[in-house]
Amino acid sequence: MINHHAALIYTMVLMAAADRDMSDAEMTSIGDIIGHLPVFRDYDRNDIAKTSGACVDRLQGDNGLMNILQDIKKALPVKLRETAYALACDVAAADGKVTQEEARLLEMIRDTLDVGKLPAAAIERAARARHVAL
Repeated sequence: MINHHAALIYTMVLMAAADRDMSDAEMTSIGDIIGHLPVFRDYDRNDIAKTSGACVDRLQGDNGLMNILQDIKKALPVKLRETAYALACDVAAADGKVTQEEARLLEMIRDTLDVGKLPAAAIERAARARHVAL
């Protein structure tokens, strides 16, 4: 069983790996998020590589993605599920484009975590607004 920190990190790592190209922008975004959000205040940042690596290892197993999504849901209290979806959106938007694979994974995360359509749309729009560049 993973804890809420790992669940949030797994969500971000899944998003970064969705299109099989973990960009520098996505990895930087993950580090920045962990470094700045209050939910990670009691997380040891020295464990980022270990937690991320565990996610990647599990992803390669049988039914890896589906098992990880279910573990994320189990590990997150309801009040952190929209947070997880928001973090996934931020990572997807970090490199300035959302691929079809990323969009499909966002849908899977949204469905697994029971994030409603209206809250999801608001979260997605906010992520786009935060990551727009001229």
